[in-house]
Amino acid sequence: MTEAAALLAAEGAENPLFPQAYELVVGSFAFLVVFLVVGKILTPRIQKTLAERTEAIEGGIKKAEDAQAEAQRTLEQYRAQLAEARQEAARLREEAREQGAQIKAELREEAQAEARRLVEAAHAQIEADRQQAFAQLQGEIGRLSTELASRIVGESLEDEARQRRIVDRFLEELEGRPEAVR
Repeated sequence: MTEAAALLAAEGAENPLFPQAYELVVGSFAFLVVFLVVGKILTPRIQKTLAERTEAIEGGIKKAEDAQAEAQRTLEQYRAQLAEARQEAARLREEAREQGAQIKAELREEAQAEARRLVEAAHAQIEADRQQAFAQLQGEIGRLSTELASRIVGESLEDEARQRRIVDRFLEELEGRPEAVR
């Protein structure tokens, strides 16, 4: 023993490093109460809270993974729809071009048909005008011929039947000539 311990033992004083017996009993009882409270009440609650948090975190992670997978599926669907829409737009543009070319061809054909019809109508009108002018000219030639013949013959050719016969005969002679002007 050391001198200090021998001194304390001699004095009859108690060693502060060694507790009193009643302190050991009270301390052990308090330790058991705290151990039981922590072990029976707090530990299950803490474990339950930790389990709930773990489930919430895992559920959140699962939900996030599900949401990410759903977002990925939606993105793929969107991309597929976008590609399909682009193909449809290209097809519609091509159809529009083809229809435009077809409409142009039809309009060109209609315009050409209308032009032919107008030309034919113009030719028919010209022919009708020529026939009308020829008829008027025949009438005028007949009148002038009758008048000229009246002057040459010296007698009146006013009789209409006679005048017609003379004019008709004169016109037939004119038409029979190769140099006749029409």
